[in-house]
Amino acid sequence: MSDIRPSWAYSLPAALLLMAPFDILASLAMDIYLPVVPSMPGILNTTPAVIQLTLSLYMIMLGLGQVAFGPLSDRIGRRPVLLSGALLFAGASLGAALSSDATAFVLCRLLQAIGASAALVATFATVRDVYGNRPEQAIIYATFGSILSFVPALGPIAGAMIADRFGWRAIFVLLAILALAAISHALANWHETRPEGEADPRRSIWTIFKSRSFWTYTLAFSAGMGTFFVFFSTAPRVLIGRAGYSELGFSIAFATVAVVMIVTARFAGLFVEKWGVAGGVARGMMLLLAGAAALVLGQLYGVPSFASFVLPMWIMAVGIVLAGSVTANGALAEFGDIAGSAVAFYFCIQSLIVSLIGTLAVTTLDGDSAWPLIAFATLMALLVLAALHLLQLRNALA
Repeated sequence: MSDIRPSWAYSLPAALLLMAPFDILASLAMDIYLPVVPSMPGILNTTPAVIQLTLSLYMIMLGLGQVAFGPLSDRIGRRPVLLSGALLFAGASLGAALSSDATAFVLCRLLQAIGASAALVATFATVRDVYGNRPEQAIIYATFGSILSFVPALGPIAGAMIADRFGWRAIFVLLAILALAAISHALANWHETRPEGEADPRRSIWTIFKSRSFWTYTLAFSAGMGTFFVFFSTAPRVLIGRAGYSELGFSIAFATVAVVMIVTARFAGLFVEKWGVAGGVARGMMLLLAGAAALVLGQLYGVPSFASFVLPMWIMAVGIVLAGSVTANGALAEFGDIAGSAVAFYFCIQSLIVSLIGTLAVTTLDGDSAWPLIAFATLMALLVLAALHLLQLRNALA
């Protein structure tokens, strides 16, 4: 779309206030629940393996559900998919709060994930519809990523405080209340954005998988998100386990990375205008490599500390934002008529790459050190730079 639709002529802060809650809730539903996971087998009279299903099934359905809801949003529109998904999320959250046995609780968590996946894919398809090829798109994506970096750090703390004061059921009641508040706002202000005349898209979704641009920029998005995932996975073991940080000290150190990302996101639009999509990705990958090099020095010649582990991550955080603010534009640029499907596969593939390669790095290398982060960031950044070079050569020859 070349122009913002009149019904979406919101200021950027107003648009973020409208859309961000659905993005945040999808992640918060996982992280805020973590503190009570160890006690849930006793509460629901079940096994730890069954409670583990409430985590693994949520993650699986959050990714796979988007594959179904993306094409659906291309056919019936973003608004009905978003509102239906958010209502399902709210209802399932209340159901989880009222559950008295493991079967009902697992089912509610599954429905919660399905609802979250629908709302998530509709949100990002709407961003593509309204802000495609505009600087605002980069700012929105960068801001979403920056805000979400706070969720894994602050979500468990909030969950622990709520459960300690009001009980575990209050966690899910809060999720339902937040979802209903977001729905109320969306009912009044979230207008349909699916391109007119695209109720029955003729293009096959297979055109997405044939696009080199889609794969190159989806790989770049995976590199950035995976780097943060590996950092999140190893940081507690490095900073608390080896550097001796308290839980509060760790949370503060972790939050500084999110602050760096938010500050960088503020200028994402300027970076896009100056460097373009390919230039933003290339510079982002170079910063991942620079951060990895700094981590190597700290690993070889220093001891686990803020300077040797967190400061290099600041460099990587800037790279994550530079790349993450433009990868969606690069991956989805060719698919305005099937944006819902493209968004769904973009996030699903990213989730698979991050979960498989990121987890492999953490489990096969020394998770009490920076080596998993070094290995993942270096490997992925080099792969992206190679793919970007090949894509630019192909475009130059075309």
